[in-house]
Amino acid sequence: MCAIEIEPVIRTRRLALRRPRKADAPRIAEYCNDYDVAKMTSKVPYPYGLADAEAFLERLDYKDPEHEFTFAIEHPDDGLVGVMGFFDNDEGRPEIGYWLGRPHWGKGYATEAAERALIWANRIWGRRYVVAGHASDNPASGQVLCKVGFLYTGEVKLLASTARGAEVPVRMMVWLA
Repeated sequence: MCAIEIEPVIRTRRLALRRPRKADAPRIAEYCNDYDVAKMTSKVPYPYGLADAEAFLERLDYKDPEHEFTFAIEHPDDGLVGVMGFFDNDEGRPEIGYWLGRPHWGKGYATEAAERALIWANRIWGRRYVVAGHASDNPASGQVLCKVGFLYTGEVKLLASTARGAEVPVRMMVWLA
């Protein structure tokens, strides 16, 4: 296993991407307990409580940094605004996923964080290829991914959404370094 370090914190113009910590649990629980946030993810359940956030943070300690890495997205005035991470999907391909708390939608934070996270993934983590998907009823996420260089593959997959309790059509995209 390689030693992947993100210290010092990755900084963007307005944000910091850092390792999530236990103190983030209340804010993660608050934001993920919003159905409109949870339903746009694949694995976030709804309702979502403090125990869910604490379990999520605890699981991060056991992730293999060769295949998975998670960042807390932090704003200097607002604290934690979301989470972004990379993981190997079911096909063994590196994939990026993210969510932002509703008060932080439409401010460009997801684009800003994804842009720097992809640079990190390429330069530090050695990834030259990353996939992503967004629920077909979430065009804003597609716009974020397009802005940072993802291209649509033309593939639409039916993937499970834990919060929705159903499969949803997900538009697949790819980014090449």
